[in-house]
Amino acid sequence: MKDVMTYKNFIGSVHFSTEDEVFYGKITGINDLISFEGSSVKELKTSFIEAVEDYIYLCEKMGKNPFKSYKGSLNVRIGSELHKKAAKNAAIQGITLNQYIQKAITREIKEEEKKYSSN
Repeated sequence: MKDVMTYKNFIGSVHFSTEDEVFYGKITGINDLISFEGSSVKELKTSFIEAVEDYIYLCEKMGKNPFKSYKGSLNVRIGSELHKKAAKNAAIQGITLNQYIQKAITREIKEEEKKYSSN
């Protein structure tokens, strides 16, 4: 994991401002802009947890799903040579390019989950 924190399935980015001497971040994967900050790592973590708890509370109060919904379709730019190789491999496997890409993403997600679930 790189420059993120997690809490209750929410992900928070982590950054540091040398000018302001403060850690800061925002919650990703939601339809709103929720930020948090702290002058130490401990303060940043506490601020992130408080931001998540406040956001969950507000969403419950409004009857709103706190997580961003996804359509299941996306436009990916991968370069013509990689596109050509992926199409060729999909054809050899007898599947569509879409299925080939789904398999690749699924495989990568499983590897990441395996890597971070052992920590």
